[in-house]
Amino acid sequence: MSQDNPLLADDALPAFSRIRPEHVGPAVDAILADYRAGIAALTAPGAPRDFGHVMLTQERLEQRLARAWAPVSHLHSVADGEALRQAYGPAEEKLTDHAIELGQNRDLYAAVQALADAADFAALPRPRRALVEHALRDFRLSGVALEEPARSRFREIGVELSKLSTEFSNAVLDATDAWHEHVTDERDLAGIPESGRAVLRQYAKEQELDGYLVTLKQPSVQAVLTYADDRALRERVYWAYQTRASDQGPHAGKYDNSERIERIMALRHEAARLLGFANAAEESLATKMAASPTEVMEFLHDLAARARPVAQRELAELREFARTELGLDNLEPWDVGYASEKLRQRRYALDEEQLKPYFPLPAVIDGLWAIVHKLYGITLAPRGDVDVWHPDVRYYDVKDADGCVFAGAYVDLYARSGKRGGAWMDVCRARFDDGAHKQLPVAFLTCNFAPPTEGRPALLTHDDVLTLFHEFGHGLHHLLTEIALPSIGGIDGVEWDAVELPSQFMENFGWNREALDLFARHWQTGEPLPEELFRRMLDARHFHAGLFLVRQLEFALFDFTLHLGYDPAQGARPMEVLEAVRREVAVLHPPAWQRFPHAFSHIFAGGYAAGYYSYLWAELLSADAFGAFEDAAKERGSVIDPATGDRFRREVLSVGASRPALESFVAFRGRRPEPEALLRSHGLVD
Repeated sequence: MSQDNPLLADDALPAFSRIRPEHVGPAVDAILADYRAGIAALTAPGAPRDFGHVMLTQERLEQRLARAWAPVSHLHSVADGEALRQAYGPAEEKLTDHAIELGQNRDLYAAVQALADAADFAALPRPRRALVEHALRDFRLSGVALEEPARSRFREIGVELSKLSTEFSNAVLDATDAWHEHVTDERDLAGIPESGRAVLRQYAKEQELDGYLVTLKQPSVQAVLTYADDRALRERVYWAYQTRASDQGPHAGKYDNSERIERIMALRHEAARLLGFANAAEESLATKMAASPTEVMEFLHDLAARARPVAQRELAELREFARTELGLDNLEPWDVGYASEKLRQRRYALDEEQLKPYFPLPAVIDGLWAIVHKLYGITLAPRGDVDVWHPDVRYYDVKDADGCVFAGAYVDLYARSGKRGGAWMDVCRARFDDGAHKQLPVAFLTCNFAPPTEGRPALLTHDDVLTLFHEFGHGLHHLLTEIALPSIGGIDGVEWDAVELPSQFMENFGWNREALDLFARHWQTGEPLPEELFRRMLDARHFHAGLFLVRQLEFALFDFTLHLGYDPAQGARPMEVLEAVRREVAVLHPPAWQRFPHAFSHIFAGGYAAGYYSYLWAELLSADAFGAFEDAAKERGSVIDPATGDRFRREVLSVGASRPALESFVAFRGRRPEPEALLRSHGLVD
């Protein structure tokens, strides 16, 4: 059967070119049947109660399922289509139902608990103990202790939430792809640099149109809102982008996520209450570093109190500049990016277009590989014989210092239709070794950069460079794990508010001269990034840091407040909650028709529900961790220090969730994190 269905093959890598939507349902059904039979055998009377039979059997069964589902889930994100959606939705519901069924299996829970109660449990290696402890926690969070009818209700909620999250994500993608504006007169794009116009030409060419096509893909939105002199065009793009999948905007009601948000929030609250939590925010912290909702809110409010006065000064200055220099008496949200870029150019003589020629994507990739080679001794070697889902995708073998391949990575970097926006890393294969079979870790690295155009490579903004480094930081966390138990290896099982530590840590190298010298060279002349231009970059690094930080705080406080204060009698009221948060932290209020929550996929279709604060929480950890490399530079002359890199790899990247994240941080840094590091990273303190 596996010969007919590539999803059932036990291959090292997926056969993407052979996967069809009609393979999805039969593969999931077959694997789930085998999975249930395996669990039944594991829990049968008289079955052994040792780690190998209880825990490794589960890991083995889970990995067979993951090998089939990972490529399907990935294709749903990067090569979506109606046929795949029709197959994906029902299969995902079955998987969700199966996961909850597994989490509520009391015989299985008893088998795992027996391991924890055994006299020799303390003698087990720490990763094995951690796997058992995580499993017991997850049983409790799956409702294993619930009695009927609560058990069945909890299961129903999980299945419906999974379906709603997929529908939410699909609606955002469809709304993004649905809007475009065809421009035939180049004068209408005045102010947009040639690199931006080239992207818009490429979008038009893909649709067999002359001229230019303005879309809601990120490269297009960024080009228009940052550079377009036509204020009306900026407003139309902002209006379409900020009302996606809502009851407002050019497609009002067509892809509306309003009812889905209400239903998602109601179900999350009900599930949390069934488990004995006061609300979904409290439940979310069961798998995070933060100890309580109070700790999270105090963290966010303290940051807001420090950042808001800075943001207010920055906005007042921007308004005055826009009025006196740009003739904008009333600074609107669609003017902010445009006016900010003009002010930045005026103050620092720095234009992103000056920087982009020094960041051709092929060179940036080579530089990133060079940095991680110096830090960790690893090499990424391209392979041309790997089956991929699009011609732009590249695959790399990851080799250790001895030349042995120990991991792999797919890299898919360009925006296109049918591909979800944003940037992410995901797991294709996890490291696994059950004594009889070894599986190497493989990662998906996905971004949405402007593609190459005729006669020139893809040229990145500096923000794009930081995005690439960020996502590969996640990739390194997955690829460099030495934990061969997938449920606690790599990024899996790591506290959600610590999982961004390796990714945000990598961004620091995008600001370092020594690192930039490895790749920042003009795509035509080969000239290195001029020192004077680099100095202007550094001077402008914290430009409008206050405005950026209050925006992040707005997202984080909205998310956490929404989940913390949900009242079934009143409903979610997302726009009311958002407005209340804005009254506290925002300095610039958008129009009443703006519908940011309706496309907030991080919390309604991703893993960040009541956890968006994690970006700021982990940034504190990453800024403090990078301080160790800055100390090494003072002592040994190089921030890309192999000795410090080896320690970071050993104490943070390699250990996964085999121990608490705070313990790993202390093992690397020699002390607990210092809160001032976050403020320093934003330039708010010296």
